[in-house]
Amino acid sequence: MSDMSAKVLETKAGFHVEGYEKIEYDFSFVDGVFDKEHTDLAKLFERWQRCLAVMDVNIYNVYGKQMQEYFSHHNIELKIHKTMIGEKAKSIETFLSIVDSMTEFGIIRKEPVLVVGGGLVTDVVGFACAAYRRNTNYVRIPTTVIGLIDASVSIKVAVNYGNYKNRLGAYHAPMHTFLDFSFLRTLPVAQTRNGFAELIKISSCAHLPTFDLLDRYSEDLVNTAFGRADGAKKEVRDAADKINRAGIFEMLKLETPNLHEIGLDRVIAYGHTWSPLHELTPEVPLRHGHAISIDMAYSATLANHRKLLSDEEHKRLLDLFSRVGLSIDHPDFNEEILDKGTQAILKTRDGKLRLAVPHPLGSCIFVNDVGHDELMEVLHKHKQFVKNYPREGAGLEAFVDASDTGYTMNSNKPVENGGKENGSSELKKAVINDDASNGQANGGLGSTNVDGKTGEPQHAKKHAAGVDADSVATNGNGVQNATNGANGH
Repeated sequence: MSDMSAKVLETKAGFHVEGYEKIEYDFSFVDGVFDKEHTDLAKLFERWQRCLAVMDVNIYNVYGKQMQEYFSHHNIELKIHKTMIGEKAKSIETFLSIVDSMTEFGIIRKEPVLVVGGGLVTDVVGFACAAYRRNTNYVRIPTTVIGLIDASVSIKVAVNYGNYKNRLGAYHAPMHTFLDFSFLRTLPVAQTRNGFAELIKISSCAHLPTFDLLDRYSEDLVNTAFGRADGAKKEVRDAADKINRAGIFEMLKLETPNLHEIGLDRVIAYGHTWSPLHELTPEVPLRHGHAISIDMAYSATLANHRKLLSDEEHKRLLDLFSRVGLSIDHPDFNEEILDKGTQAILKTRDGKLRLAVPHPLGSCIFVNDVGHDELMEVLHKHKQFVKNYPREGAGLEAFVDASDTGYTMNSNKPVENGGKENGSSELKKAVINDDASNGQANGGLGSTNVDGKTGEPQHAKKHAAGVDADSVATNGNGVQNATNGANGH
């Protein structure tokens, strides 16, 4: 939410405008956001008595019935757009499909969209909300470690363009973010590991006590869904809660003064210098956490090469990556990627490298004066160093699969297949758009469909001029017979 204060002054040449925008939004920690006794979520939609939820299909399959019952209990009509968004599907086509649903639903100015899913889902839906009438409210419920720790903290929203991550996007703050770590109970281990990288990022550059906890409980955190799995020790759960809260708090403290990235020296950009290009380079993309881990590990080797990071700190950091199964090298992380990635990031960072590296561990420094020869020398040194690690630095389950892309489905049984006994009939009626089964699983041009075939996207068919759902009287409770005036304004 935001408020504006501004002034206009006459000058000799014309006018001078100054505008200041106040941005404020809230985070709430909650266990069981869809438990009926928790009313905070429902209160955000009670004015309209309806809710459009864009949600990951795997979350729908596991939590859809509970979500439907929650909103029914609070007398709020629920409509659902199901989607499957992987890095290849973080695209304009997916963005437009979500816009189609917003139009069909008839979103009213100030009415929020609910987004439920991982960081990829919240990124794309957030961008759709930023673009729809230039400013549509939304509420986030992240469901993965990356979503909870990283994507939920920033107000950046985006889609990919070609092989470049987040090339098209905006800065658009949500109304509210609910942080419910109980979702991690059903998260695949590979995704828990994937998000662990973001915690290494922030702690190694900004908060040593959190890094120490990660180092101490590393494998237990990954294997027990950060202490949320059945049978997890209380000690691990307590450590996880400290880590997660401290990690989010540190990220917020670093991001809040620079929400629109006016300042380009950003601590949380550690691991994000070459990874934006490298992540999408393999035929099957790397998971984000593995891509940034390779970037962080290489950057740490460069810091060690420059005596900014001691041998002990360098080894401790790479040991942690390896111990939890995160990648610290990849065959495609080569001279060509370094060169192209450097040229690309120099454009993003206004002509300077602004390479964030730990110095010492738990603090950060920015390096700008790195030439081509030094980059290549350190690359060779890094690849020699990681040969001593298990798998020669390769990560476990490092590439995207069903749990983070629309290529195939997770094994969780869809609630809609359960018949009358699980209340699925009402839930099926709530679905107004299903990207997961409309021919293509949101892969963009030429990507893999649910049926295993490839071809043109089949969901971007509605974007023609004409009457939309909110150009006539809407049917949402509380706004019957209302009109919304000129569309888009």
